[in-house]
Amino acid sequence: MPTFNELRQGLATRLATIQGLRVSATIPDQPNPPQAVVFPNRVLYDISYGRGADEYEFVILVILGRVSERTAQASLDAYCNPSGATSVKQAIQGDTTLGGKAMDCRVTEMRGQSSLTLGDVTYLTAEFMVTVIA
Repeated sequence: MPTFNELRQGLATRLATIQGLRVSATIPDQPNPPQAVVFPNRVLYDISYGRGADEYEFVILVILGRVSERTAQASLDAYCNPSGATSVKQAIQGDTTLGGKAMDCRVTEMRGQSSLTLGDVTYLTAEFMVTVIA
């Protein structure tokens, strides 16, 4: 069975295929937009008989520039598209085994675009939910 770290790293590797997007498999002290951060949300153990598989849910937080910037909004929209060079969904689902660590993986939803204030800076963000069966 893979570890949380192996699955997080697998997701980070897939996200790194998006040109220009910085990726962190752990929560950084300070974001450096544009950046995607991968963190676990929940796990359902024993979804198949005999420890055959667990279901993991990960959150991918994409952090872009200031909320007031039009270019940040346009860029965030592109990350939210279901396909294209900067699509989070397409990048992750380009290898649904995450380098052989998972049985399946898919981006299930984008929960919404919102603002995130850190220090004196307010960033524009989008949160993606990813289900991994491993």
